[in-house]
Amino acid sequence: MPNTGQGRRGSYAKGVAKREEILTRALDVIAREGYRGASVKELAAAVGLSQAGLLHYFDSKEELFTEILRKRDEIDTSAFGDLDALPADVNGVRAGYLQVIRHNSEVPGVVELFSRLSVEAADPQHPAHRFFVERNAALRTVFARVLQQAQDAGRITDAIDPDTLARIVQAVADGLQLQWMLEPDVDMARTVDALFRALGDRQASADAREDDDHD
Repeated sequence: MPNTGQGRRGSYAKGVAKREEILTRALDVIAREGYRGASVKELAAAVGLSQAGLLHYFDSKEELFTEILRKRDEIDTSAFGDLDALPADVNGVRAGYLQVIRHNSEVPGVVELFSRLSVEAADPQHPAHRFFVERNAALRTVFARVLQQAQDAGRITDAIDPDTLARIVQAVADGLQLQWMLEPDVDMARTVDALFRALGDRQASADAREDDDHD
C-alpha cells in the first residue's frame, strides 16, 4: 500500500520551498527594479510561473507583498542581527538600527513597498494590518527597554517616558523614508542619529564627531 502520508509531507515540503524561492526572488526583483516594476506578472516570470501559478501560493497580491516584507525582515535579521538579541544598551541598538537604515537606502524599491503597504494596512481587513501592528509593537518594545536603561544611567533625557520616546524614534525613521523617496539626498541614518544626539546620548555625539572628522 502506498505511503500517502509521506507523499503529502513531500508535497508540502516542496510547496514551502517554492514559496520561499518566490519570496527571495521577488525581493531581489523589487530591490533591483523598484516597486513599480514589481507587478504580479513580472514577479511570476522571475520564478518561471504564470500569474495564476504564483497566486496559487498566496491568497492575494496584498498577501504576497506582505510576505515579501516579512522575508526582508528575516534576511535583515540574519545579516545585521536581531535588535532584540543585542546587548541591552542604547548604543548597541542604535548602531544596529542605523546599519539597517543605511542598507534601506540601497534598496529604494523595498522602501517604497514598505511605505505604500503600511498606509494601506491601516485598514484592519488588509492582509498586512497584523504584520505592521505586531512589527511596530515589537520594535518599540526593544527601543523602550534600552531607552529606559539609558535614562536610568543618565545618558539621555528623562523628560519623556521611554514608551513615548520609542514611538517618536520609530515615527521619525518611518517619516524619513517618505521624505527620502521625495528627496533622495536626505541622509536617513544621519538624521536618526541626530535625534539620539538631541536626546543627550553622549556616545552618539562622540560617534558623530568621529564621522565628521572622516568626511
